[in-house]
Amino acid sequence: MPDEVIRSLTVSGVPYTYRLLRRSGHGSGPRTQPVLVIGGALQGMGGWQQLENVLGPVADVVTADLPGMGGAAPLPPGPSHDLLCRALEGILDDLRYERVNVFGFSYGAGLAHGCVRRFPHRVARMMLGGVPAHIGDALVRAVRRAQWSLARGDAESFAEQTAAVMLCLDESRHVTRRALAYRYVRRSLLHTARHSPHLGDSLRRALTEPADFSGGPTGVPTLVFSGEHDTVTSAERQRAFAERIGARRFLTIPDADHWVVLERARDTADLAARFFTDRPLTDAPCLRRVPREHGERPDPVPSGAGRR
Repeated sequence: MPDEVIRSLTVSGVPYTYRLLRRSGHGSGPRTQPVLVIGGALQGMGGWQQLENVLGPVADVVTADLPGMGGAAPLPPGPSHDLLCRALEGILDDLRYERVNVFGFSYGAGLAHGCVRRFPHRVARMMLGGVPAHIGDALVRAVRRAQWSLARGDAESFAEQTAAVMLCLDESRHVTRRALAYRYVRRSLLHTARHSPHLGDSLRRALTEPADFSGGPTGVPTLVFSGEHDTVTSAERQRAFAERIGARRFLTIPDADHWVVLERARDTADLAARFFTDRPLTDAPCLRRVPREHGERPDPVPSGAGRR
C-alpha cells in the first residue's frame, strides 16, 4: 500500500487541500516524475482510484481539492484561473518538486494548459483529456437549465439534466458501461448538490470563465485524448486543438464519451502510465474497441434525461 499524505494550504487567503500517494513500486521497473492530477470542475481529490492504482508503482500521484472544488473553500469574486494556477504551483512548492507530469481532464485540462504556460520549466510531460476547447450554445443552454433547477432546490432534476449533458445518450452510438457511468455521474452530482454550498458558483465559472487555450506548451511533450463520442467538445474539435498547440500526439478512444476516464478507466490509466514513462502507445488497450457482450442491447436512455 502506498503512503498517503493529506495537507492543507492557502492561496490568497483561500484554504484548499491536496493528497499525495507516494510511489508504491520497487525494483528496476520504469519510474517517472510525480503525476499531478487536475480534474473537472465538480471533481475532488478522491475520485481517481484506477489512475492511482496503475500509476502508483511508477510515480508519486498528487490529487487536490482546489479552491471552489471538492471540500475546499469557495473561490473569491473575480476571475479564478490565475488563483487556481497559483494554488497548483503552491502544491509543487510544498512538496519541493522541481518537475512533474501533469494529467488534466475536462475543466482541469484548461487549468493544466494554463499552468504549463505559466511554469513550463516545472512540467516534464502533459496529458489532456476531454478538453473543453469549444463549448456550443446548446450545451450552455442545457447547463443553465440545470442551474435553474439547482436554484429552485430541485437537486434531482439538476443531477439528471447535468449528467445528460456530460454523457452521450444516443443509443445508436456504442458507449461501454453507459448505464453504469450515467448512474455514477448522476449520483455524484446529486451528492454534490446536497452537500456543496458553492456548486452553483463552480458551474457558473465553468461556463463564463473559459480557459485560454491559445498558444502552446513550449517544450513540453503533450498528449491529447478524447472519447470517440464526446458531446461536450467533439473529438474532431479536440483534434484541431491538439494540432493548434503542437501536441506530440492525439488519440481518440473508441466506445467512450466525455466520461472516458470512468467508462474505460483502467485503459485510460494504462495510457497515462505509458505516456509518462515514454513507452510506446501504438498497442495501448485503450485504442481497441470494446465488443458488446453477448445479447447486449443498446444502453437505455434514462427517462427524460436526453431532453434539450
